[in-house]
Amino acid sequence: MTETILEMRGITKTFPGVKALQDVNLTVRAGEIHAVVGENGAGKSTLMKVLSGVYPYGTYEGSIHFLGKECRFSGIHDSEREGIVIIHQELALVPLLSIAENIFLGNEQARFGVIDWNLARRRAGELLRKVGLAEDPDTLITNIGVGKQQLVEIAKALAKEVKLLILDEPTASLSEKDSDALLNLLVEFREHGIACILISHKLNEVGKVADRITVLRDGRTIETMEKEQISEDRIITSMVGRPLDDRFPPRQPKIGDVIFEVRNWLVHDPVHPDRVAIRNVNLNVRRGEVVGIAGLMGSGRTEFAMSVFGRAWGTGVSGEVLLHGKPVDVSTVGRAVDRGVAYATEDRKTYGLNLIDHIKHNISAANLKGVSTAGVIDDIRELNVANDYRKQTNIRSSSVYQVTGNLSGGNQQKVVLSKWLFADPEVLILDEPTRGIDVGAKYEIYTIINRLAEQGKAILMISSEMPELLGVCDRIYVMNEGRIVGEMPASEASQEKIMRMIVRGDAREEEEQKVRAAS
Repeated sequence: MTETILEMRGITKTFPGVKALQDVNLTVRAGEIHAVVGENGAGKSTLMKVLSGVYPYGTYEGSIHFLGKECRFSGIHDSEREGIVIIHQELALVPLLSIAENIFLGNEQARFGVIDWNLARRRAGELLRKVGLAEDPDTLITNIGVGKQQLVEIAKALAKEVKLLILDEPTASLSEKDSDALLNLLVEFREHGIACILISHKLNEVGKVADRITVLRDGRTIETMEKEQISEDRIITSMVGRPLDDRFPPRQPKIGDVIFEVRNWLVHDPVHPDRVAIRNVNLNVRRGEVVGIAGLMGSGRTEFAMSVFGRAWGTGVSGEVLLHGKPVDVSTVGRAVDRGVAYATEDRKTYGLNLIDHIKHNISAANLKGVSTAGVIDDIRELNVANDYRKQTNIRSSSVYQVTGNLSGGNQQKVVLSKWLFADPEVLILDEPTRGIDVGAKYEIYTIINRLAEQGKAILMISSEMPELLGVCDRIYVMNEGRIVGEMPASEASQEKIMRMIVRGDAREEEEQKVRAAS
């Protein structure tokens, strides 16, 4: 029998009016990958915050035993000294510091009290290579995307003497290729005796690497499965308390004329203005159609979407945006919203929501005219609107006065969607709309997307999960290196066909680079 290195017994954690955890038990063996799964709000992240000392001893009931002794952590530094390192779902990086500075923040590489920058850069480079990131250690965090920032967080954790590594949704921002590389890294850790607790909503990943799985539901331990017992159907049934026979709700498309069109769209990189980041993109979306954009991380999907939505990204933008066949001015976010174009960002916590404000104000934020009279907000009208959308999108909260930052990821995403639904756009661009949320909440998001399509909205959906694109979209564009390299109906698409288009696009890009260099 493999030695048990962690045992959490009878953990109960209460917030005002809410019992987040109730008598939860968890054991982790030496050198195992132990997955913790459950719907949003099931208590997974809360349990890990108890374990890592974010919620210190005395604020919860129960006991934690690690490496044979009881631990009473008063803060995260106490748990790190014992070899327990957590990577939170929310990134904890300083944007205006370099990658190397972030990796060793609080763990500086010093000799005789003086930071050795050469050593820090060299070690940072080694750690970055280990997580598959080729970035210069001196690059500022603000100049890299959210997916690469997640890899920096992982490198930061690896810089510490870790015995138990906790990863809270580590692949939520990663492409399939980068996710596989990370999972292989966890397997490598296991071979070196490092135990990992993996929290993930991607059940295919969990089933691939986990030795055991513990399921939480409504703050309670439902069951722990051994490797040979693991199946996606059993996990889902334990998570949601019922079988989920179909991952994607059925829809009968009613597709009309072209509503939204982008022609010859070209964008330069804002940091390196001489480099073309988005090259001659042409696409269109019809009434009642859900169109997907597939591509690997770094393919330019998010940059394209942000550049179209009020030129929120990029410089030297050229090309046309047309609505109903007529060119429209979307050169600022305000103008884009006024013309009926909305963009739900992939980074809801930074750009999509005001986390310290309540649900009511977040829902009305993009359409204050809709709750105002003569420039004065009508509080009762705003309350009625918020309650209506809370009901429509099934936001699980105590009321619309609950602080948005205290909601689970899935419910935060529903607030983002509610905000844009109230703005009543004709075109809705959804960037990773189900990132970091559980299978039950995903189904609800898909249902909302279907309902919008039935209402005649034009929906452009970006997703790193190819099965999601295949299950939700009517048509799919494939993007690589800032260009559209393919297009096909979803009924004819497959993951293999999409990857083949990406590979062919790589080859074509190399040839064109050679021609440009020669000229």
